[in-house]
Amino acid sequence: MSSAQDLPTPETPLSLRTPTRRGLLSLVAGAALAGRGAAAAEPAVGEDGLYHEPWFLQSFLDLCEDLESAAAGGKRLAIMWELRGCPYCRETHLVNFADAAIAGYIRDNFEVLQLNLIGSRKVTDFDREELAEKDLARKYGIRFTPTFQFFPPSVDGLQAKDAMAREVARAPGYLKPPHFLAIFRFVREGGYERGSFRDFLAANG
Repeated sequence: MSSAQDLPTPETPLSLRTPTRRGLLSLVAGAALAGRGAAAAEPAVGEDGLYHEPWFLQSFLDLCEDLESAAAGGKRLAIMWELRGCPYCRETHLVNFADAAIAGYIRDNFEVLQLNLIGSRKVTDFDREELAEKDLARKYGIRFTPTFQFFPPSVDGLQAKDAMAREVARAPGYLKPPHFLAIFRFVREGGYERGSFRDFLAANG
């Protein structure tokens, strides 16, 4: 697994199973966005105090299902961990995701599932263990927000692996826009199969 921790100068972070179900969520999300019109492009702050991008994955919180659905659409699955009041989470939304080129690349190539570091929603992990968000975060050693986890293009073999070995890359803490886009490219282009994120940055300018 590669990590964005090998960046030269990182910012200091803060400490369906069936198509019918998936289709229903997509229909509901699409209707909500249509109703919001032009404002749909702007992130909204939810009752949980987190910014929510209108294009984030609407999920039943089954990670196997989410990864398989992403793969069926030719995309990769990423999890974004956030926390109420986190200034770097806010920066990610209002600066990084506000960049049309960055947001467009991520939307075209990834499904992003947003989870709360101290949340209580139940999530079904790849090994079928059901945990509250906060307990899942502990299981995967998530300590900073924002943190992005990136997973393989297939669920094959994931259940048998230790939790920390299931990722192909992790970005703990805030990344400036150029490096932020680069970590998504690193995963999408399979850079982790050839070397570290630092190697990828050096090779791609």
